[in-house]
Amino acid sequence: MKKTLLTLALLLVTAAGAMAQKFALVDMEYIMGNIPAYERANEQLNQTSKKWQAEVEALDNQAKTLYKNYQNEVVFLSEAQKKEREQAIVDKEKEASELRKKYFGPEGELYKKRVALIEPIQDEIYNAIKGIAQAKGIQLVLDRASQSAGIIFASPAADISHEVLAKLGYAN
Repeated sequence: MKKTLLTLALLLVTAAGAMAQKFALVDMEYIMGNIPAYERANEQLNQTSKKWQAEVEALDNQAKTLYKNYQNEVVFLSEAQKKEREQAIVDKEKEASELRKKYFGPEGELYKKRVALIEPIQDEIYNAIKGIAQAKGIQLVLDRASQSAGIIFASPAADISHEVLAKLGYAN
């Protein structure tokens, strides 16, 4: 909360110094919450996630069952049988872990599905924000729903990177 307030205060001070620039806020949670396609995509992702989570949990439970059975019968097993059972437990745990990674890993199926379903909606929102900002001469659009007051759109005219490099003597 303090970080957000500090960021907003800094932006207000900056805005006072750059009176010609226009800023705007959007509430992305509100916008996305009012787009039926976004709600449907989220519901589809939740359903898929629950289904895949159940598959992973089933494998985990199978591994636990194998382990419990092993512990109950370990005194009656030969060394070869113990190793065989231990390997079966390890294999089942590995299978569950690999399935979890396949579905929920950083580049997993859920991530890919989220990108396929949500990204087009986000692109449409971005293009709408950009169009409104350009039409109204707004230089910077911030997301007020974001914890870090994320920048949604920034006019290339507001970017002074080239001027900074020129002042430092690194101009092309």
